[in-house]
Amino acid sequence: MHPDTPQPHPDAPQPRPTRVDSLLASARSRYTRVTAREAFEEAARGAVLVDTRNAGQRAADGVIPGALVVERNHLEWRFDPEGDARLPEATGFDARVIVLCDEGYASSLAAASLLDLGLVRATDMIGGFQAWRAEGLPVEE
Repeated sequence: MHPDTPQPHPDAPQPRPTRVDSLLASARSRYTRVTAREAFEEAARGAVLVDTRNAGQRAADGVIPGALVVERNHLEWRFDPEGDARLPEATGFDARVIVLCDEGYASSLAAASLLDLGLVRATDMIGGFQAWRAEGLPVEE
């Protein structure tokens, strides 16, 4: 082995491979997901709806009026309530944050990550943006 190859800490448990389906199920078991209609209603009452889709997806399909756009690779930094890069919407550990992606898969992992940061009311939207549009909820092209 090359001497510059990072070595795991000797006391660290050895990682066990897992399938993405198991990872997804584990993430979703930690919180209650919401439907597009529920997300719409909660956003009207002050919940922060966060669109993590990339720019290409937003350009192709449109955006949800009022949703905060935070691409997935920035999410944790922008929502860490004690972080220097947090957004004003990251109001504290009890903020209601509803994450959405295109179809409701990546957002589940993102919501679990926000739970790991201590945002105890974080969740994601079942079916993502596609479910929102199918429900006939507002979309800006």
